[in-house]
Amino acid sequence: MRKVETELDIIQLVMEDEWMMSVLHTAKSLNLPDWWVCAGFVRSKVWDYLHGYTEWSPLADVDLIYYDLSNQDEAVEKLYEQQLRSLMPDVPWSVKNEARMHLINDIPPFSSAVDAMSKFPEVVTALGLALDEQNQVVLSAPWGIEDLLHFAVRPTPHFADKPELMKRYEERLMKKNWKSRWWKVEIIR
Repeated sequence: MRKVETELDIIQLVMEDEWMMSVLHTAKSLNLPDWWVCAGFVRSKVWDYLHGYTEWSPLADVDLIYYDLSNQDEAVEKLYEQQLRSLMPDVPWSVKNEARMHLINDIPPFSSAVDAMSKFPEVVTALGLALDEQNQVVLSAPWGIEDLLHFAVRPTPHFADKPELMKRYEERLMKKNWKSRWWKVEIIR
């Protein structure tokens, strides 16, 4: 097993994974503005690799986020999910337009998909992958990759600063139970 120490190392892992690349190409085929496949899709790949697992950890969903102020109708997201399922039916797609998600979470509007990602509950879920115009893998890690590489689960600053959001963070820790799958994980409160 080679070392994974940089963003380029993570990108290399993704590029070597045929399934992940298929997911990214399929997501790109929708031509969504400011799109990213994020959260567990990235985290699970890296943690599985660093734990020496040869089988992918099952994903409850594959989160595709995008940012489009021109159409914030939730029904459009469901149509995108249907399109994706027709292309890759075995993938549990979840599509969200981050231009409207502030309304759901009762917070100020996001300025982009990466801004929304930076406000995810955990630093290790605030990660996204996309393909650029040349189909090169791009990694977005608004809070860096150190927590990911060191198996540290901590709240993003957005959550850490708000007691009401920290309650949600704690609930997610219980529900996700990451340590049961990845024994190296350290929960930081």
